[in-house]
Amino acid sequence: MSERINHECGIALIRLRKPLEFYLAKYGTAFYGLNKLHLLMQKQHNRGQDGAGIANIKFDLEPGHQYINRIRSDSDSAIKDIFSTVLKQFEDVSERNPERLTDVEWLKSNIPVIGELYLGHLRYGTFGKNTMMYIHPLIRESNWMTKNLVLAGNFNMTNVDELFNKLIDLGQYPVATSDTVTILEKIGHFLDEENEELYQKFKEKGYPKREISPKIAKSINIQRILRNSAKYWDGGYVIAGMLGHGDAFVMRDPNGIRPAFFYYDDEIVVATSERPAIQTTFNVPLADIQELKPGYALIIKKDGHVSEKVYKKPLEKKSCSFERIYFSRGTDKDIYRERKTLGKLLTPAILKAVNYDIENTVFSYIPNTAIDAFYGLMKELDQFCNHIKKDRILESAGSLTAEKLDNILNFRPRMEKVAVKDIKLRTFITQENQRDDLVAHVYDITYGSIRKGKDNLVVIDDSIVRGTTLKQSILRILDRLEPNLIVIASSAPQIRYPDCYGIDMAKLTDFIAFRAAIEILKETHQESIINEVYKKAKAQDHLPSDKIVNFVKEIYEPFTAEQISEKITELLTPSDMHAKVRIVYQTIEDLHEACPNSKGDWYFTGDYPTPGGNKVVNRAFINYIEGRNVRAY
Repeated sequence: MSERINHECGIALIRLRKPLEFYLAKYGTAFYGLNKLHLLMQKQHNRGQDGAGIANIKFDLEPGHQYINRIRSDSDSAIKDIFSTVLKQFEDVSERNPERLTDVEWLKSNIPVIGELYLGHLRYGTFGKNTMMYIHPLIRESNWMTKNLVLAGNFNMTNVDELFNKLIDLGQYPVATSDTVTILEKIGHFLDEENEELYQKFKEKGYPKREISPKIAKSINIQRILRNSAKYWDGGYVIAGMLGHGDAFVMRDPNGIRPAFFYYDDEIVVATSERPAIQTTFNVPLADIQELKPGYALIIKKDGHVSEKVYKKPLEKKSCSFERIYFSRGTDKDIYRERKTLGKLLTPAILKAVNYDIENTVFSYIPNTAIDAFYGLMKELDQFCNHIKKDRILESAGSLTAEKLDNILNFRPRMEKVAVKDIKLRTFITQENQRDDLVAHVYDITYGSIRKGKDNLVVIDDSIVRGTTLKQSILRILDRLEPNLIVIASSAPQIRYPDCYGIDMAKLTDFIAFRAAIEILKETHQESIINEVYKKAKAQDHLPSDKIVNFVKEIYEPFTAEQISEKITELLTPSDMHAKVRIVYQTIEDLHEACPNSKGDWYFTGDYPTPGGNKVVNRAFINYIEGRNVRAY
């Protein structure tokens, strides 16, 4: 994706199942859990660059000692900032009393970040400012240890207003309307209820108040708390939480939209958003890492017991396909294979676009995240060339010379690194034309990589959302190489519909595919379709989410994907281009073939996994027609 789209977040939860002394004896450090948390967050840094935070809980401290600690940062180097703060704590001890570094009891009592349970979070802000108040983990505090709640997640809810009003109905007075605060307070409410029920139960049995607290800690039913909390949630989410006494959980939405993985043995329990982070950090086999099932919660009790329990009825699995195409780390075994397959399946359309002229075509990629799809494309092109070589050899059976054979064997696809992305440009310039000039220089090219006026140039990209960077920067820069034809190939299909589950694509005007369809409707005098869709959208705007139909699909129905691609090409080609331009997209069918286990394709098809998705696209279209440049949720 050559243009930035804010998205996602990452979580990392670690629970040490042995006393801290065990890790000191076996691994030579009492900071084992903290070190592993650092690695897990570094290995998921792709999931959050707007901020980060960590929190930890210490077990079994005497009353009067702080047992929950948190460090957060909203800087551009948030992970570094956080762990520099952590390191400073240890450096101070090392300088004054180095022997204390092996005194586990002293460390736990005196160093805030030493404990048995850790939660880390990386933030990519899809909504809201990048200030400390939006950075996880969040804490809901109480003097009752079992009522303290620490929360971090990767989620977006489509029905925040509804959930907020339900909190008010429960008698609460929330101080913010964000989905993060709403979810925190929702879980917190049912955590309070659970505590109160248990308190009354043990009080009726005659236990003194001092003995009731530890009994509550052992008896808390996290499954029931989460089941009650999530009853009305509509969205995509993975949410991790810690309770003050030491219980912890990770929950995944019923459609499995957002990713979550976990691993545990007799020493540790770990949960993350990215599977390779666990593999690398703990050097464990792929087969030992489990995917958290949709509608289930991983529950880790204070006594170390681990279970996976259903808290909400699982629905058809609709894991986000954009995770596979772009967002997740390509080091995951399955994602790497799927991205290569996406490139492979683009090959026929690309060959058609260059009229099968391999000898006069150079292949490349933009940006670096498209390299896996590029590998798949090149492997398939090699196979295509091998078939041609075989035919040429057979055709020359009686007249084959060494020179002719060399020429045949040297027939292969040509690849070059033609574009390089420079460091992100920041500017104080506010004039639009001057700022556009800077944007146009974000990428640079490798001069001399193609033959001027003779070669075609094919560049594969992950996806094309707005197309702004293509038009303002990439195409103009590639044109300096003076190719005959430039083909931009997207490994994702046309993005036509807004997302509402954690990715910053909430307005229909953000999508070049939507703008192209609208333009064709106007050119072909079919504006009545736009008006009819608006009437239908407006008529159902007051309906509950589960009654709303996605009529925006009708905007695209009169046209083939190829017709829309042609219009996109026209809209994105700068007026001063010398080279011809063609833009080709992955098909929906090939996306499903490449990513068979991630069927969440609502960006491309409009088939939302939850009722809230239809509500969002309906509102987005109304906003478009009425000229309101606001989010649809």
